Amino acid sequence: MVYFDAVFNNTNLSLIEQDESIIQFYRNVATQANPATKADNKMEPNGRAMSKFMTMFNGQGRGAELSSAKDRRQMAQQAVALHAVSIRLACSAFGISETCYRYQVKLSDDNALIAEQLIELTEENSDWGFGLCFSYLRHVENHCWNDKRVYRIYCELALNLRIKPRKRLKRHAPEPLKDPIRENQVWSLNFMHDQLSDGRKFRLLNVIDDYRREGLAIEAGFSLPTIRVIRTLNQLLEWREKPLVIRCDNGPEFISHEFVRWATEQGIRIEYIQPGKPQQNAYIERYNRTIRYSWLSKHLFDTLEEVQDYATSWLWHYNHERPHQANKGGPPLMAA
Repeated sequence: MVYFDAVFNNTNLSLIEQDESIIQFYRNVATQANPATKADNKMEPNGRAMSKFMTMFNGQGRGAELSSAKDRRQMAQQAVALHAVSIRLACSAFGISETCYRYQVKLSDDNALIAEQLIELTEENSDWGFGLCFSYLRHVENHCWNDKRVYRIYCELALNLRIKPRKRLKRHAPEPLKDPIRENQVWSLNFMHDQLSDGRKFRLLNVIDDYRREGLAIEAGFSLPTIRVIRTLNQLLEWREKPLVIRCDNGPEFISHEFVRWATEQGIRIEYIQPGKPQQNAYIERYNRTIRYSWLSKHLFDTLEEVQDYATSWLWHYNHERPHQANKGGPPLMAA
């Protein structure tokens, strides 16, 4: 990179000394860069002058690098226009060629056509990026425009920034997972998936009481819409006191208007976990793991009735005989 002081030392000093306007120009520049030099009327065109000259344009000290060629061309043109400096001397001082100084940007009419076609393509095909747009112009429209040129116009139109982020549902942060102090305080609901021997998929609706991790229901079905969920919960309320809170995820069965209306009529508060954070419903997730490794993954069922019968018998075993660490080693219904 060329430096101001190096450029000045390589400049023909005799030419500068013969041109009083150039000397006055450097004197004015140095005076603006350092006001303390106003009292010094004997400004000499040497390395110190060029250092002050550089400070004016770049705001840096001696030895700082020059800016881009475009900026240096503009400064050279300003020096020629305002201070009567010759083009050759201005180009030498700013480290550019005379060809660069006289360069004129050639605006092609194709730029407007490129911009128009890019706008049309992105409006008709909102999912197209630059790659598809350029391939369409090159291979379908048979335009021979350079890819860098098309991409420059693509960015100038801000088409690379038109994708809007997805809007996420704003839900309140739930309270930390706490151990209930009595039964029927919090019930947890969740689904599981598996398949029969013939490949047909089925679902399991699991309901537990968080107090002693008691399993309340396991409902099997090929489809378990909201009405089936409500029916299962109504069957539980026939022989059990209703809970204060139901904790569940944001599945379509739980956020439906029917389920919310049913909970409101029953005076039950629904506590949704945050999307993508199943650990906030850790009790039912741990219960699902027990079901998975205890019998669901060990047996191959032929019919849905076999699944329901086995789930009902296993649920009695889980509540009455299977030890549970949360209950100090005792089964849920035998825990003191």
